[in-house]
Amino acid sequence: MFRFSAYIFVLFLVLLAGTVACTAGNASGLAVPGPAVDAARATTSGEQTAVVAGGCFWGIQAVFQHVKGVKSATSGYSGGDARTAQYEIVSTGETGHAESVKITYDPSQITYGELLRVFFSVAHDPTQLNRQGPDQGTQYRSVIFYGNDEQKKIAEDYIAQLDKAKVFPRAIVTQVVPLKAFYPAESYHQNYATLHPDEPYIVYNDAPKVAHLRQEFPQLYTRK
Repeated sequence: MFRFSAYIFVLFLVLLAGTVACTAGNASGLAVPGPAVDAARATTSGEQTAVVAGGCFWGIQAVFQHVKGVKSATSGYSGGDARTAQYEIVSTGETGHAESVKITYDPSQITYGELLRVFFSVAHDPTQLNRQGPDQGTQYRSVIFYGNDEQKKIAEDYIAQLDKAKVFPRAIVTQVVPLKAFYPAESYHQNYATLHPDEPYIVYNDAPKVAHLRQEFPQLYTRK
């Protein structure tokens, strides 16, 4: 992960005064509509999973840890082999892995499509190819790793819906690929934003995403 020193952080604030980076995928400022095709809300509580990637996993994890109905969000790696699912190796950008987050949620409280709406709205910018904010490389690409045919259809239809409506100023580059495996990241990466709230990288890149979630989706936000 690219980490700013306090000096670089201040310099960037000066150079980018009046702008907000990495706070939302929706750079146009328009509301991101909900998915026209979605899973039915379950009538009884249960547990399902979703795996997404979109830049540094610290910020994605932080966002979904504050979404109602989400039981847990775990940082990890998907897209490559077990033998290369290590941070230092993944950081080379040559493993096929993307920094990912596994979301465990209650489908009676939130649907898969609603999770994707948060993903596209506030968690990352789905129009950036192989990068997100200051982080560059294939390990930071935007991906939805689907676990079944229903998740695949919801994801693909939603992307088509958003592109057709021109919600974003550029085409969505998010990949929709089958989930082969998810490998939890090292313990020091878990809950990183919560444990290091004053680190410049978190203050500048990730805290605004959680703030945007609270502002944009107050009905889904929870302090936890």
